[in-house]
Amino acid sequence: MSRINAGTGEASSFTTVWDLFVRVFHWSVAVTFGAAYASSDDGGTVHHILGYAVLALVALRIAWGFVGSYHARFANFVPSPRRFAKYTREMLAGRERRYLGHNPAGGAMIIALLVLLTATGGTGWLLTTNAFWGSEAVEALHEACANAVLVCVALHVGGVLLASWRHRENLVSAMLTGRKRND
Repeated sequence: MSRINAGTGEASSFTTVWDLFVRVFHWSVAVTFGAAYASSDDGGTVHHILGYAVLALVALRIAWGFVGSYHARFANFVPSPRRFAKYTREMLAGRERRYLGHNPAGGAMIIALLVLLTATGGTGWLLTTNAFWGSEAVEALHEACANAVLVCVALHVGGVLLASWRHRENLVSAMLTGRKRND
């Protein structure tokens, strides 16, 4: 498939980057976590079910990170600290290169979100056990992890908007269709 590139006026071809599992996971975890967060005041059954659903989604994504399509695999996007630092410096200077898959900041964000979502769900589960029922420390950690997820989501959205603008590419559309410019 070819389209005219708005930046160059030349034909651009598109390729599938985000497989169906990655796209369904992305939007499912966003909606499920958002609903769990919104239902946190009652701390009831709906909140618990949504929290367990987030944990199940994260477990599936971790498995997919080892067996999924090329751009879904951790081996192809988790950056080393040096690579992340270099990319961050380039981004702050406005000189970062475009990546077909996740850029190093995006790769680091995925790991941060998976860890924080697991910690949020794990501490939520602990609060349902006899050993930690009513534990103020575990509840505080649960809330801190959930709030840290929100901070990461805000950074993620900001990064997506910045990269979309800088590289003249609609990354939200790419996460809906799975397709990105192949140039």
